[in-house]
Amino acid sequence: MTYVVTDNCIKCKYTDCVEVCPVDCFHEGPNFLAIDPDECIDCTLCEPECPAEAIYSEDDLPDEMNHFLELNAELSRQWPVITEKKEPPEDAEEWDGKPDKLQHLER
Repeated sequence: MTYVVTDNCIKCKYTDCVEVCPVDCFHEGPNFLAIDPDECIDCTLCEPECPAEAIYSEDDLPDEMNHFLELNAELSRQWPVITEKKEPPEDAEEWDGKPDKLQHLER
């Protein structure tokens, strides 16, 4: 099993979660984070650290977000690993909680 970064991370990209990850499974894109499912050890540490509540256990992933499991796998192969917390985008709070953000994902 793995954890999955979902829609609400887009344009928020808080990085609180990356500091607690013991296996460095987070990858950073322009405005989204992805979890490498092959590296994730299901430790549960990242989920409660996400201020945007954008991380789900694969088992708890809502049906309408299932496509994020494949998206995380795809993007984690393309993007570099991130291991340290960074400042979020200046407008992160404005984007937090907005619906249907997938259209804003930058690759």
